[in-house]
Amino acid sequence: MVCEQQASLTQSLSWLHRGVSEIFPDRPDSDDPNENLVRRLETVDRPLRVKLGIDPTGTDIHLGHSIPVRKLRAFQDAGHTAVLIIGDFTARIGDPTGKSEVRRQLTQAQVEANAKTYLDQVRSILDFDTPGRLEIRYNSEWLSQLDLSQILELLGQMTVSQMLAKEGFAERQAQENPIFLHEFLYPLMQGYDSVAVRADVELGGTDQKFNIAVGRDLQRHFGQTPQFGLLMPILLGTDGTQKMSKSLNNYVGLTEDALTMYSKLEKIPDTSIPDYFELLTDLPLDELPENPRDLQKLLAVTIVSQFHGETEARQAQKDAQTLVGGQTAQARSVPEFSVSSVEFPAKVFYLLNASGLCKSSSEARRQIKGGAVRIDGDRVGDENLTFESPTDAQGKILQVGKKKFVRLVE
Repeated sequence: MVCEQQASLTQSLSWLHRGVSEIFPDRPDSDDPNENLVRRLETVDRPLRVKLGIDPTGTDIHLGHSIPVRKLRAFQDAGHTAVLIIGDFTARIGDPTGKSEVRRQLTQAQVEANAKTYLDQVRSILDFDTPGRLEIRYNSEWLSQLDLSQILELLGQMTVSQMLAKEGFAERQAQENPIFLHEFLYPLMQGYDSVAVRADVELGGTDQKFNIAVGRDLQRHFGQTPQFGLLMPILLGTDGTQKMSKSLNNYVGLTEDALTMYSKLEKIPDTSIPDYFELLTDLPLDELPENPRDLQKLLAVTIVSQFHGETEARQAQKDAQTLVGGQTAQARSVPEFSVSSVEFPAKVFYLLNASGLCKSSSEARRQIKGGAVRIDGDRVGDENLTFESPTDAQGKILQVGKKKFVRLVE
């Protein structure tokens, strides 16, 4: 009977462990709810307060960023309270984790603009509507109010040697790259967020363990029950080798159109597909198709459906097949680029740059020379090919490789 109860509990909490690299502290044999998160979930008589901090240091969120947000939604669905902290104060410093040099400090106006775009993007994942299921807090609410004596109290909780043990700091010191004193404040301020919102659980990537542990230490210092840390893996990008990053151009953005998302996801390397299914979908992992091509298609449709709906995802799938086959006239979901601001005559390499298909005109020229550029399915061989007027360009589909498409419109 006891074994049956344990099996039932394990099944009911499968959402908790899915895609999780580490829970700490983690003593699964302990009955102490302060050491065993499963025991805490069994015995708690109130919704847990589950914290996720997001520093709005940019404008776009990609699928890698969405992993802890999805876990936050899982806690919401289990009846707990998501505490989403917008780090409008900490973003002005920037998390030094993994950085080889100091981050450029942002202005308040930049942070506020970024925060708005972040919230717009996570609406597709989190439950914003059910009362009591979401708190959105800005950490300037408490961090901007700290006076010097309170800051000194925080600084007194850590030593320089502890800080230098943080990922990145030791490497920078060894390489004689400067470490600025305000960077030491970042883990303390993020940790103090946990004190301010009385967090029971904090979510983050595996690179956030140090910061989450600081939150536990500060909660203990201020007489609170220390939070649990729940860490999720860092997602590899579409190249299958490096972590997903916009700067590496191996990302899938949450705001990308359905066709672009589908075209990228359908080409995910086979080695990354299991992680993508586990971290980015809710599909039962033991019921997935065995054929690798079917896996890629299912993955792409499933993820695109989360952000654009199944109808658009299916249309994107059809259009991707159509475009790769060169039948551009039948494609319906191709994103459009208006040439109204373009001065004609306009060379194709310029339009590739202006439309965002290539980062620069020089890259566009390289892509043409490499045979990666097509117009309406036909390969472009002349890097000086020119559209004489907007009418000539109207309705043409520019294509770079198998993942990037845009329809030119007046």
